[in-house]
Amino acid sequence: MIEIIEAGPADLDVLSVVIAAAFHDLPPSRWLVEDETARFAIFPEYFLIYLEHGLSAGVVQATADRSAAAVWLPVGPGGPVPPDDYQRSLAAATTPWTARFAAFDAALERRHPAGRPHRHLALLGVRPDRQGRGTGSALLRAGHRALDAAGVPGYLEASSERSRRLYREHGYADLGPPIVLPGGPSLFPMWREPAGG
Repeated sequence: MIEIIEAGPADLDVLSVVIAAAFHDLPPSRWLVEDETARFAIFPEYFLIYLEHGLSAGVVQATADRSAAAVWLPVGPGGPVPPDDYQRSLAAATTPWTARFAAFDAALERRHPAGRPHRHLALLGVRPDRQGRGTGSALLRAGHRALDAAGVPGYLEASSERSRRLYREHGYADLGPPIVLPGGPSLFPMWREPAGG
């Protein structure tokens, strides 16, 4: 059985590297930073922004061995709230590719559902050598228990067809057409109603 814990501040540096590795070769990641070496350098600091935001504003869950993590953020009727001092942090982490990250954020923000409170699965990453072993499913089940208990829906953007299939298995359905990045790949907005909702 895969044990899921709530992560704390001491876990974030390790988890940022885990998520960076999990996302490294995905099509949106290659679109964000084409140079592979630069992605290795940039991604841990970039994902640390969201892990810190998750810790302060939402929930960060991880496997007990810290080989995978999920970031759940509460979203009110007005839509998502960015991390504190986000523009400065983003520029510090992603220069000289900041404009590409800003375009990515804008594309996702345009499609993020508003008007109904929900939890946004902002990140879910499993270290590459642990993928395909049910780890992502264990994280989803843990997150969904909390959502179902609160009667709250979930939202996410699947970054590949593989992850889209996984999320469908866990009760998510496509929410409108794909999000097409400018001149790049697509992401798939997905929504899950709480069990019994």
